[in-house]
Amino acid sequence: MSFEWTPEHIKSLIALWNEGLTTSEIGNRLGITKNAVVGKVHRLGLPKRGSPIKPKPEKKTNVVSMAQLRPGMCVWPIGDPATDNFHFCGDNAAEGRPYCETHCARAYVKPSRDDRQRRAANG
Repeated sequence: MSFEWTPEHIKSLIALWNEGLTTSEIGNRLGITKNAVVGKVHRLGLPKRGSPIKPKPEKKTNVVSMAQLRPGMCVWPIGDPATDNFHFCGDNAAEGRPYCETHCARAYVKPSRDDRQRRAANG
């Protein structure tokens, strides 16, 4: 099936684009595919729009300075100590550990069998 971009189709496309409809909805209304709409929009040089996909909200992070650290808080350092953005994790520390569960998983890595053999050979 072939679709011809007539002046009327182009006019409709531009109007629907300016209304903010999605490429899928424009395609449905014009009886063409979403990709045909995307291609024509690109060739016409219509203004770009942001993605309709919403980014996942970032996990709330504590910004804890050295002075704010208290017993039971994760002391995992974050950032470069030479900058103003340097801070500590500050989440609840795992029982008997200086870090939270997430940072314990990074700090306490058990060596693999290959690592142990390599150390023994170089030892």
